[in-house]
Parts: sequence; structure tokens; C-alpha cells
Amino acid sequence: MSPEYAMEGLFSIKSDVYSFGVILLEIVSGRKNTSFHLSDCKHTSLIGYAWELWKENKPMELVDPSIRDTCNSSEVLKCIHVGMLCVQDSAALRPKMESVVLILESEGTPTLPEPRQPKYICKKTLKGSDGTDFYLDGQDFVSSNDVTVTTVSGR
Repeated sequence: MSPEYAMEGLFSIKSDVYSFGVILLEIVSGRKNTSFHLSDCKHTSLIGYAWELWKENKPMELVDPSIRDTCNSSEVLKCIHVGMLCVQDSAALRPKMESVVLILESEGTPTLPEPRQPKYICKKTLKGSDGTDFYLDGQDFVSSNDVTVTTVSGR
């Protein structure tokens, strides 16, 4: 669901572009956008996870492991790039669907604008008794000063 529809009830053709971007990222990653809520990942959405990998210049880590070694990497990178452009927070920054289709159908790698960081990236955090923020990193919580606290949970 696009941010403008979720926050203000506004719907436009750019809302569909946002949804298409989410679906494109889901197809490439093999994961649902909602699968992050219950996972050990520190992000609560696929978009946040995709952005993290994008800014670390590791977008191929988003690709479903079952196809990563056999896929056409330039085509997959184009899909990730287009997906990231489609999920921009501002509808004005999203491409038109006609442009998306032309980009995806084109041979080679066209020059595309860099996506901007999504504003609504949520990370799973806990507040320590001393006010320290901890974020989930695998099975451990890591504080802002890089101290790791392993949580023990029963079966």
C-alpha cells in the first residue's frame, strides 16, 4: 500500500506504481513484504531490507538464493533498481508505469536515477533500562555503542 494512501487516503496511478515496485522486489527476493515482521531480520519490511542492501552496494544479496547463481545479473539488478524507484515515498519521484514497462523491456542497462532513502524504514529496537537503544541483529541485540547482548529464550 502506498504511503499516501495509507496515511491520507489519497489514491492515484502512482499508487499502483508503488504496489508494482513491492511486487517486483518480492519476486526478485522470493520473500513477501510482510515476511519481515516475524523474522530475525532487523527490518520490518522488504523495502527497508532492500534499501539497506542498496546503500551498502550489495543489491545481489536481495536475490532469492535459489536463482542467484543462474540468473542474468544485469537484468535482476535492473529489476531491483526499478523496484526501488517505484517504492519512493513521494509519488512525484516514482516513474510512470509506461516508463517502467519501457525500462524493463529495453535491452541493456539504461541510465536510471538513484533512488532516495525511504522515510518509513522501521527497524526492530528495544529500549534498555538505562535508555540505550538496541536493534535486532540475528539472534542478538546490539546497542548503539556496539555492545552485544545475547538473549536466551526457552523452548
